[in-house]
Amino acid sequence: MTVAAQMLDTYPKDLGGIDKAKLTACIEACFECAQACTACADACLSEDMVAELTKCIRSNADCADVCDATGRVLSRHTGYDANLTRAVLEACAAACKACGDECAQHAEMHEHCRICADACRRCEAACRELIGSLG
Repeated sequence: MTVAAQMLDTYPKDLGGIDKAKLTACIEACFECAQACTACADACLSEDMVAELTKCIRSNADCADVCDATGRVLSRHTGYDANLTRAVLEACAAACKACGDECAQHAEMHEHCRICADACRRCEAACRELIGSLG
């Protein structure tokens, strides 16, 4: 059992109608994507063709920040605001799509971009799954 799942299981109040499995998956996907994007940006900075990866680096940095913030927002349940949660999830899905699309353009040349694009796709899907379950 992951730490995110353990923390959700130990939350002392009712989580309401939220799908705990989808919430757990989304929290984990957000933090995994934030790490992948941070590492990908760093790897891009070490590439010989770094000037051609400027947009990718920026996309990585933006996505990492949005994913990290989303994971933290999803980890808090006291005083839950469904409208804010939905907006944060939409922003995260959009950031992941943009970053995933950008990294995919470099995936054949740079393995770190392929790995990052995959993480972005998983996170985008997890955000959309959770949004769909919110009603």
